Amino acid sequence: MLSVATVVLLALAVFVVLATLLPLVHVPYWWVRSFDFPRVQIAMVAIVIVVLYAVVVVIVGETSTLDWVVLVALTAATIYQAVRIWPYTSLAGTQSPSSTVTVPDRTLRLVISNVLMSNREGERWREVVTAEDPDMVVTVETDAWWAATTGVLKATHPHAVQLPQDDTYGMCVYSRFPLEEVEVRHLVEEEVPSLFLKVRLPGGDVVQCIFLHPRPPRPDVQQDSTLRDAELVLAAREIESLEKPIIVAGDLNDVAWSYSTRLFQKLSGLLDPRIGRGLFASFHADHWWLRYPLDHVFHSDDLALVELKRLASVGSDHFPICIELAIDPSQRPPQGTPDADAADHEEADQIVSDADEMKAEESAEEHQERVEDDV
Repeated sequence: MLSVATVVLLALAVFVVLATLLPLVHVPYWWVRSFDFPRVQIAMVAIVIVVLYAVVVVIVGETSTLDWVVLVALTAATIYQAVRIWPYTSLAGTQSPSSTVTVPDRTLRLVISNVLMSNREGERWREVVTAEDPDMVVTVETDAWWAATTGVLKATHPHAVQLPQDDTYGMCVYSRFPLEEVEVRHLVEEEVPSLFLKVRLPGGDVVQCIFLHPRPPRPDVQQDSTLRDAELVLAAREIESLEKPIIVAGDLNDVAWSYSTRLFQKLSGLLDPRIGRGLFASFHADHWWLRYPLDHVFHSDDLALVELKRLASVGSDHFPICIELAIDPSQRPPQGTPDADAADHEEADQIVSDADEMKAEESAEEHQERVEDDV
């Protein structure tokens, strides 16, 4: 007869294995996509359970075929999670090249910050961000209060775009360099803006920037990842027609290792500077044990990394991310650029089709209810 300890460990083992297997199914349901996020945590739990299960079942008690099956499945789940996390450790090879010769007139230092709309620690935010002396600051979840609060940056960053909204999808950009061809786009929904603009560096180079904050999957309101995934696909397709250099940044409400973010990289051909350098987990700032890399910066292969770091807490549930990139023709990507194959394009088509179908089947009342629930 199984002991209580064995039953508990068996239940935990089944949970870990299911949590590993479910994300392999490319469906948008929130209860599936949620398991994309805590891969580090699942891997750590899996290691503990493997050790405990081996001690309690194998060493203390008699082993059965089921025990060995569970141990093998747990070990396989642990290895799989480790493989997915591995590229985002300092032990892996880098994807973005490091800049060796930095020309000040050809660099862009950027801070991306989800301020948390309900957060009111504006002075704390300003001190943390301005200490980095960024050339450009991008904020998301920016309501009217935050637009006024961050607006003090206009004194040093006079080229600004402010799109405050009271639904967590507001956005502001402040730049010390001139902005050109500023365009507010709504790739998927009218309530969710994205910004396309160009910034002219002092040396004359023009960098195309895209700033995104797609709608997240949310278990509390039964919201799946359909619209988020479609926005990432549509943004990636826009990039195909743009001139380099290109930067895409924002709170993508997705982790770096998910299939949707990896598909975005393949379709866009952009590089992830975190690969080979660390997780740079930016959310949740209040829970050290439950953090994921949700705030992203991707760039084209003619840019090289000068610096990348996570900043101190600003009172938000997200840490700001600071990155400095240089136009450095002497450097090339160590691993080449991501590339999409026919299957990737087919999957992208299906994602966009699913989003179109979802919107077409949704009544005006249902849409309004969903939007209100997402605040």
